[in-house]
Amino acid sequence: MNPVLTHPAPAAEAIIPALETALHFHTDCSDVHAAFKAGGDPGFVLLHTMGTPETYARRHVPNALFLPHRFITAERMAEWPADTLFVVYCSGPHCNAAEQAALRLAELGRPVKLMLGGIMGWEFEGYAFETGAPEV
Repeated sequence: MNPVLTHPAPAAEAIIPALETALHFHTDCSDVHAAFKAGGDPGFVLLHTMGTPETYARRHVPNALFLPHRFITAERMAEWPADTLFVVYCSGPHCNAAEQAALRLAELGRPVKLMLGGIMGWEFEGYAFETGAPEV
């Protein structure tokens, strides 16, 4: 049997709730880019959650703060109001730093979404990167 057809697609009314739920957990590069391009407060803080200060300095998504998942602590997050939405990204689908950051944030009671695609997705879309050392 054709492997695509091994498991039949669900009825449309069954998949709608699953897709709506997934969209609560994720955003993508295009949406993040549009939010920043619109100007003003985008309604979230973008976190670059992997690597070292040197890899961040080489290239990162504009407006992203360098905060690797291993440094996400209650003390560090206290500088933002409790209802601040965080959007996290890493290098791409082969990296789980964004998921680790999202888990840490959720465990701290913080709202969080994953930016699908990460740096690879940003590059694929043709969006510009920033360079420069992280603020400390």
